[in-house]
Parts: sequence; structure tokens; C-alpha cells
Amino acid sequence: MTSVSICYVGLGSNLDHPQQQINTALTELHHLPQVEYIQSSSLYLSRPMGSADQPDYVNAVARLGARCSPRELLDALLDLEVQHGRQRDPTGARNQPRTLDMDLLLFGNQQLNQPGLVVPHPGLHQRDFVFLPLLELEPELIVPGRGRLADICDRQNSFGAHRLQQPNQT
Repeated sequence: MTSVSICYVGLGSNLDHPQQQINTALTELHHLPQVEYIQSSSLYLSRPMGSADQPDYVNAVARLGARCSPRELLDALLDLEVQHGRQRDPTGARNQPRTLDMDLLLFGNQQLNQPGLVVPHPGLHQRDFVFLPLLELEPELIVPGRGRLADICDRQNSFGAHRLQQPNQT
């Protein structure tokens, strides 16, 4: 029997009915093979990173139990992004508007630095739209190799994240 790793996934959307995109993606996480959906945070509204000439984002974090590898989970998340119409900028430009963005934030106690996969996510403690929902789910969360999230988050680097809606009870 494969052991279960507790994982955290960040979700964000600012195109095509963002709240609906996030809620649908949270529901779809229930159906991923080798993944057990456990809980989601409230929805949060935040300003975009980079260019301010785009709509605000709706964000959330989901806690999952995974019986797969980090790479397999990341690949499943990227597939969900594509199913939601995510189109990556061919020039490699970052922080563009998107229908759905899903980031693997944490995967158990693992620390990985592989092409296309860095865990813990390098920006999770610098973005209030990520660390506020994470702290809502797990106030005493320890980030592997970094320490207690509540102690390391950069509260000065704010994107104005604030709670929009209580968590889904799915």
C-alpha cells in the first residue's frame, strides 16, 4: 500500500468567471486518480502580480492526500489547467491573465528542485494570496527547509488579498 502524502495546491483565476473556475477546479480535484481531496480554504480576492492592467484574481488553497509522486500530481494539475482553457504565453512572459493557474505548493515534507518542479513552491511565503489561505487551513504549518509559515511570511509584500467567501463544504 502506497503511503499518503499531505499536499497543498494553490489555485488562481482572473478570466472567464474566476469564482466559478476555482469552484469547478476544486470539485475536479475530487476525481483525480490517487488523490484524496481533504479540504479547501475560503476564496480570496487579490490584485494581480506584474501588470495591473488585468482583472483581480480569485485564489484558494486545497489540501489533498496523494498516493502518487509529486511529478504525477503536477502533471494532473497542468492537465486541469488546459481543460479550463489555460494558454501559456509563447514568449514565456509571466504573470499574464489566466483562466486557471494551479501550483503545487507543498508535497509532504519533500524538498525538490527539478526542471519544472520546485517544492516547496519558492514564492509561497511571499504572496499573501497564497500564505493567507494556507494559514487558514493549517495555522501551524511547517514549510520544509524554511520553518513555520506564520514566522516566515512576508506580510510587507501585499497583493491586497482578503477573504471573499467561506470554504466550500464539498
